[in-house]
Amino acid sequence: MVIEMNIEEQVNVSSNSIREGDAVLLWFGEDEVSYLVDVTLGKRIGIHCGRPLLVDEWIGRPFGDKVVCEHGEARLLKPTMEDFMMKASRESGIIYPKDAGYLIVKASVSPGSQILEIGTGSGSLTMALAQAVSSTGHVWTYDRREDLPKNAIKNIKRAGFEKNVTFSQRQAGEPFRENFFDVAILDIPTPWEEVEVVKQALKGGGRIVSLNPTMNQIERMAETLREKGFLRVESVELLERPILARAGKTRPVQRMVSHTEYLVFGTRVL
Repeated sequence: MVIEMNIEEQVNVSSNSIREGDAVLLWFGEDEVSYLVDVTLGKRIGIHCGRPLLVDEWIGRPFGDKVVCEHGEARLLKPTMEDFMMKASRESGIIYPKDAGYLIVKASVSPGSQILEIGTGSGSLTMALAQAVSSTGHVWTYDRREDLPKNAIKNIKRAGFEKNVTFSQRQAGEPFRENFFDVAILDIPTPWEEVEVVKQALKGGGRIVSLNPTMNQIERMAETLREKGFLRVESVELLERPILARAGKTRPVQRMVSHTEYLVFGTRVL
């Protein structure tokens, strides 16, 4: 008997099979250990519970399939944006998913948005922004150092969003050639020094977001935004407390992701 599938069904089947070049999350549920693995022919991945695994054997298998190891078993999962962000190769601090998610909603980053990012770092926020703007938008990310963006480029290629991002080097205070940005995001130690040039690059009604770890920094940034005519200047800190949800013994975990960044928002007006 021949079973015919429509185009949509065929796409769904093929996209759920692991291919060479894919990123796979090797997840050991009971051990709460996971590895983000690039599927490459001939590659072996070292694990915590037995001999290294040959990655070739995963090609053609569906995501969600089980892998039996020497001293345990794992699942081959499709990585989420959280996995790409938290497991990014880093030479600097990263922006956590809790902050990135709130920022994207608060600043209305959406498909088609044109985003200016100052401070590429390891590219963890760049990845989330590139996913949010989709193929119809774009992220223009600037960093003053030459070595850090190289690492960010590797992380963003791994997540599959390199076509949505343009990397450039720039020194503080240099004006931007572009003036069509919907949102500008600053992840640098002295963001107040960039407010004037960023203002010229933002559309009317565009949003500016600054991420900083100390209250002294966000206080000065908030005051500078008001001085430069920005409206709706708001600051927020997000705390994330995981919950162990188990039958009859649900409770918060003893360790949590507390302070990571303060976020400052403002809106440009004409």
